[in-house]
Amino acid sequence: MLLEFALIGVVAGYLAGFLGIGGGFVVVPALTYLFLQDPETAPWAIHMAVATSLGTMLVTSLSSIIAHQRKKAIRWSLVRSLAAGLMIGAVGGAAIADRLQGASLIRVFGLFAILAGVQLLLGRQPEGERPLPGQPGASLAGVIIGSISSLVGIGGGALTGPWQLWHGIRAQNAVATSAACGYPIALAGTLAFVVFGLRNHLPSGAMGYLHLPAFFGIALTSALAAPLGVATVHRLPPKLVKRVFGVFLVLVGVRMLI
Repeated sequence: MLLEFALIGVVAGYLAGFLGIGGGFVVVPALTYLFLQDPETAPWAIHMAVATSLGTMLVTSLSSIIAHQRKKAIRWSLVRSLAAGLMIGAVGGAAIADRLQGASLIRVFGLFAILAGVQLLLGRQPEGERPLPGQPGASLAGVIIGSISSLVGIGGGALTGPWQLWHGIRAQNAVATSAACGYPIALAGTLAFVVFGLRNHLPSGAMGYLHLPAFFGIALTSALAAPLGVATVHRLPPKLVKRVFGVFLVLVGVRMLI
């Protein structure tokens, strides 16, 4: 599976940098499919896919953050105000995922993928007429975003991006800040999935729910591909790619629901 892991990482890393929605929408369904083919990993396929997706974002997000920071596009004050809530929510999302049966978690991801795909296809941008909330409001938003993101194994950009646009933040800054917000989600979520997974008899190569071979294979190539996506988003309007990826997400979501 090493070649498959590497290819998944290339696609996920590029899209994480380009769209700012995280590579989880590629990593989770792809790993779920691969893990289901192996009798040892099949019983925990979706849990391991979600945990490993979050783990790879520790590398992918860092690569994207560095690339965006070079362009001075990250709003660090906003990242700091959201960080605590994002981490608390990520732990809560992992706890919920740990208690869900595999089939139920697959359907949760499928439904969220369809909703994200429809949003990309419609291309609707929230009107920026609302001021950013104070710390209590930012913390609450962080908890909600972190919970959903950890539950389905994404970096949170699909939620933090529209939330920032809704508050009038420039699109390039929203993408960059979303990449930075993905790191606290990935850190807290990965640690939580490792701890929760230790209670189960998982196959060799797994640390908790984190599948180490997949983690290293995807993390390496995604880190190399993420800066390419960042370079693209600062040069081209990503509307066409968003629409194509939107169709992909809807198809993946429907397939996972079925």
